[in-house]
Amino acid sequence: MRRRHQGSHLGLMLLASQVFQMGLDNIPPVTLAVLGLNVYLYLFPAAPLMQACVSVQQAYWLKDWRRLLLSPLHHADDWHLYFNMLSFLWKGTKLEQRLGGPWFLYLLSVFSLLTGLVYLVLEAVLTELTQDQSYSMACAVGFSGVIFALKVLSNHYHPGGVSYVMGFPVSNRYVSWVELVLIHITSPGTSFVGHLAGILVGLLYTAGPLKAVMKKCAGLVTSNGYDSRSNAYYSSSGYSGSGRGYSGYRQSPPEYTTNPPTSYSGGLTEEEQLAAAIRNSLNEGGQPSQRGAPPPYGFQLPQEATAEDIRLRRLRRFDS
Repeated sequence: MRRRHQGSHLGLMLLASQVFQMGLDNIPPVTLAVLGLNVYLYLFPAAPLMQACVSVQQAYWLKDWRRLLLSPLHHADDWHLYFNMLSFLWKGTKLEQRLGGPWFLYLLSVFSLLTGLVYLVLEAVLTELTQDQSYSMACAVGFSGVIFALKVLSNHYHPGGVSYVMGFPVSNRYVSWVELVLIHITSPGTSFVGHLAGILVGLLYTAGPLKAVMKKCAGLVTSNGYDSRSNAYYSSSGYSGSGRGYSGYRQSPPEYTTNPPTSYSGGLTEEEQLAAAIRNSLNEGGQPSQRGAPPPYGFQLPQEATAEDIRLRRLRRFDS
């Protein structure tokens, strides 16, 4: 599996054009970061393709399990990268807006690992059924398996929608399966088993136990667990908690509490409390005084005033 270098890097330029056309401010941070990581590892790979791709022979027989981490993030050429990242750009944006950044990052991590594991299981089963060792030696690389899992999840949230595949309307419930077959027919070099593994992982999340297991695991590392039904949403300025205009992530520690309110007395004596109450009552009848401004009506109290002095002065004021 040799990377086909092209001096023009047309796929990279088209991808950059799509990103800037969409607008960096309109791409959620996790989606943008994962896209940037894939581009970076294409330009500066962590390992050669033959040492990054995953297969039963390399991962299971030779115990090179790090390939499960490397294979989704490496691509054969810039066109491979372009089509995968273009699809991820739209799916990731919609799903991150719905699920929130932390859960979406968690989801991508699990999907990336599980897609590789399911791929190994499928290839091992095919090897046993056919007695053909070529299945165990087939080495896959690329993010497309994860994208198929995200496609199943996206279609799950829009079950009644229709997608057009080669100009023909297809129900979202079946579009992943139709694309699986069509891609295999039109692009023989693609990994049918890798894409199938992605679909199965997506189904494990939407119709199987994976989502519950992920929530349980997330609950083990947080005191209050994690609720993926976050009310956070993404706008052009970033995440906002509930439409209050706060940019950035809104996340509080599990046992977050606001500062305890000041005690009613605030350390004041009884006379000082009464003086403060009188000032507040005077402020209610007119415009609120500005912070640091003297009380209205030129009413100021000497520090030595007693409760009785305050009461008498207030009576004289109202009598006048």
